[in-house]
Amino acid sequence: MRRRTRSVVGLMVAAALGLAGCGIAANSSPVSLPAPSAGPAAAVTAAVAQTRGVIAQALATISSVAIQFGDSARPYRPPESARLRNAPRAVYQVIIPDQPDAGFIVVYEFADAGAAVDAGNEEAGFLGTGSARVNFPRDAQHVLREVGPTLILYTWSPSASPDGTAGVVASVLNTIGIGFTVPN
Repeated sequence: MRRRTRSVVGLMVAAALGLAGCGIAANSSPVSLPAPSAGPAAAVTAAVAQTRGVIAQALATISSVAIQFGDSARPYRPPESARLRNAPRAVYQVIIPDQPDAGFIVVYEFADAGAAVDAGNEEAGFLGTGSARVNFPRDAQHVLREVGPTLILYTWSPSASPDGTAGVVASVLNTIGIGFTVPN
């Protein structure tokens, strides 16, 4: 009997302590998280700077439309596979008329070209999965290119770009480095 009384008292104390955490003194504000990446990191490496230069040079060859390319002023983080999620990155943006939340070009850096290829294969497979697809329009097109130890990721939607600028940017980016095919 004495053992049972101790058990009941112990349960009552545990329940009281549990409920005390839900009372007036409980924190009702959500946990704050750091702001997402907006633009290049404070210290852009030589590899990322070189890839940015390659992108800028390729975009400068377009004469059919005026392309403005620079550092992103808006936070942007696309759906990423594990390797991309953990890689240093810089975010750039091509200004697309009537689409201020589009035109993002993300450059990821890896230890070497082999690691970039492995990460590119992983990201291509990830972008082809249902869990990644729900984050994009149904007709989203992905440009995923490896340039040395870096990966370039650009996503666009033909239905959201009636003037064709985003498609022209994708075509130009597809001429850089080595590409990966995202499964449908």
